Amino acid sequence: MLRQETWSFSRSTCRTDHIGMNILNNISRFLLGFIFLVFGLNGFLHFIPMPPPSGVAGQFLGSMFVTKYLLFVFAIQLIGGVLLLINRYVPLALTILAPIIVNILLFHSLMNPSGLGLAIFVTILWGLVFASVRSAFAGIFQTRVETTPVSGPRPTRVVSPA
Repeated sequence: MLRQETWSFSRSTCRTDHIGMNILNNISRFLLGFIFLVFGLNGFLHFIPMPPPSGVAGQFLGSMFVTKYLLFVFAIQLIGGVLLLINRYVPLALTILAPIIVNILLFHSLMNPSGLGLAIFVTILWGLVFASVRSAFAGIFQTRVETTPVSGPRPTRVVSPA
């Protein structure tokens, strides 16, 4: 007769894999939040000196600066970075940072290829954090949703006593 100890699997390998993934997710979330916090603050405080880009990239950023559009972008980066760093509303932070990351990727791939490495690194970090909270986005990826009519109190007609 076999005893349970001879055929059961040890849980130590699963436990260390789970801890390793948890550490990777936390580091990815922290780095992504820190990057967006620093670059969001830099948009307001200008503590990292960056020369203006030349050519089409300079014209593009110039038009965004003149119209104050960059202030909105930097504020969104700052909010997303803080949310990731404090580990609150992480799916919301990923949702508001996704279009920013797409624009950063497009900007650096089409107009200013010098910063493409950091853009790809940020995209990989975003993907790792997204994978850790993918269950929060399960409803978005449904192909068909059943609609049900809203059932509630019917509006009543008020009649004046005249």
